Amino acid sequence: MTHWRKRVGDEALRTLLQESLMLALRSKALKPQDLSRITVDTTVQEKAITFPTDAKLHYKAIEKLGEVAKENGIDLRQSYVRVAKETLIMVQRYRHAKQMKRAKKSMKKLRTYLGRIIRDVERKAPEMSGDLLEAFLKAKRIYDQKPQDKNKLLSWHAPEVECISKGKAHKPYEFGCKISVISTVNKSKGGHFVLQSTAVHGNPYDGHTLKGAIDEYIKDIGINPKRIYVDRGYRGHDPSLKFQVFKAGQKRLAPQIKKEMKRRSAIEPVIGHLKSDGHLGRNYLKGALGDKMNAILSGIGHNFRLLLRWIRDLFAFILFLLFGRISSNLFPSLCQLNLKGAF
Repeated sequence: MTHWRKRVGDEALRTLLQESLMLALRSKALKPQDLSRITVDTTVQEKAITFPTDAKLHYKAIEKLGEVAKENGIDLRQSYVRVAKETLIMVQRYRHAKQMKRAKKSMKKLRTYLGRIIRDVERKAPEMSGDLLEAFLKAKRIYDQKPQDKNKLLSWHAPEVECISKGKAHKPYEFGCKISVISTVNKSKGGHFVLQSTAVHGNPYDGHTLKGAIDEYIKDIGINPKRIYVDRGYRGHDPSLKFQVFKAGQKRLAPQIKKEMKRRSAIEPVIGHLKSDGHLGRNYLKGALGDKMNAILSGIGHNFRLLLRWIRDLFAFILFLLFGRISSNLFPSLCQLNLKGAF
């Protein structure tokens, strides 16, 4: 599957997302007019990394730079792996015991060990390339970065990870990338379908992601949306969308728009399903391309789950027409439905 994903790329997966929507239109699970009234929101797709601390990052840099140097035939004066491991453990113990001065002293030792390895590699390999150069630059970046710096390296194996704060009380910071999700406003017969799911790197402000998301939506779907419903985080969006965008809490709206605005928050459970039922909650795919592909695949999976449920309900309705009743063993959740009213 890994080789297949790399070969098809994100463009082919976007075609598969379009095909899931076309199948929904052909099966009458989705109405064409639903594509012109959309809801846009952003969420964070967390990467499969450990919680980044300076101590763990310094130890990882010592370990990995030493391994790559040994593979390239560089004889280091000392690898520092054993003493760095002991120092890392002591940093964690001191911090747990709230002994911050001792933790700071141990952290300084870790930084000294990393600096010695960096200088040793630089002396013995003045002309670096390939894996050695990549590992050296990562280690140098970890060594130079300060606690309050922006664009810090937060993971050795996933350097594209960003620290994103969405203002959640239970989770102040999330580590991954921002995802822009577009869903239908009105609930169609099949449910709320995901019309687009795109990874956005660089941790931009939500309002600045709207124009790009809509342009990509028009390119993929071929429909210019008449009404776009967003939350208050999109204030300050592109002025060209002024007469299409309606923000939560906006006054002096037409009755129909006000009615549809009440359905804006329906995108929140859609994002919840993408995270819990799909794989948007924790991304295991490598690199920035893996972020984009995982976001699209989560949307595809959500749409096909809705379609499978729609086909199941259609099959149950056919059985109802043929036999006048539904077997409670096969469809226990459908026995309580008024199927004639549902179709």
